[in-house]
Order: sequence, then C-alpha cells, then structure tokens
Amino acid sequence: MILGLHHASLLCGDLERARAFYEGVLGLRPDPARPVLGFDGVWYALAAQQLHLLALPNPEQGLPRPEHGGRDRHLAFVVADVAALEARLVSAGIRFTRSQSGRRALFCRDPDQNALEFIGID
Repeated sequence: MILGLHHASLLCGDLERARAFYEGVLGLRPDPARPVLGFDGVWYALAAQQLHLLALPNPEQGLPRPEHGGRDRHLAFVVADVAALEARLVSAGIRFTRSQSGRRALFCRDPDQNALEFIGID
C-alpha cells in the first residue's frame, strides 16, 4: 500500500544553472544529507518530501513541449503567496501561465524545461 510521496527527481543538464533557478528564484535551500552517488546533484527538503535534481543528460532534450505546463507532466508545489512568487518570476524574466481552471495557481518551466505548478494557499 502506498503511504505517500517521498521525493521527485528532475534531470538537469547544467546543475549550476538549475540551482540558480531553484535556490535564487524559488528560494529553496540544499539539504546537506545527499548521499555520495556516481553523479552530481542536489537535494531539497520540502516539509516531509524532497526534490532531487540529478545532473544527468536528459534523453528528451529538444523535444517539443506544450506551452502551458498544465498540459505536460509536471510537479505541483504548494506556496504561501502566489502573488509574491509571480513577482519573483517576473523580476527574473521567467515566463509563466496561469491555471486555466481559475485556481490561484501558475505554471512555469525550469531551465531544463521541466514543468512546475505552484498552487497558492493564500
């Protein structure tokens, strides 16, 4: 029986560029407990879950992706303030779309074109 989601992993071709986005724009902080593996990467603790960035080649690099991330496979994060996140994305020059369902949510893509959703609880 599945009890919950432990972590999600995303491939990133340029770890420093990915970290600039996840840490600089989204404000995540690395978890120093990442084990030594045969490739570089970073772990982020998100309450009881984790996000893992894996510095590995993406076999889907260059394939067309839907413009709206809600129509692509994506990770969804809960945020305290959608408007504050929107301001950070605008300031960083990162394109985003709003949820087409009318929810307080927006979608963007990370530097490796992984789709991300941010759902507000505000």
